[in-house]
Amino acid sequence: METLSVAGKPIELDSDGHLAHRADWTENVARELAVQEGISDLTPQHWAVINFMRSVFEKEGDAPSIRRLTKESGVDTKTLYQLFPKGPAKRAAKIAGLPKPKGCI
Repeated sequence: METLSVAGKPIELDSDGHLAHRADWTENVARELAVQEGISDLTPQHWAVINFMRSVFEKEGDAPSIRRLTKESGVDTKTLYQLFPKGPAKRAAKIAGLPKPKGCI
């Protein structure tokens, strides 16, 4: 299993690079995961999507799909792809400390 080091603390990742243990997630972990995904700075729009995803996951047990993100997060499709290139739902879920959404390849 791969690990990520944040502030000297090892964080386990699963085979897809998502957190192995959701309890390990912090905003600092999110920032480090974002850097690994090529996103150097998390803007307020990034955080809006991340927090929306975490909220949905807490209520429903699964991360929202890209379709739901565009309809309910307040961020349109074009912007989502600019914020999280090459797979917004999967990349945002990873940074949010969530498992890969169902339906993502």
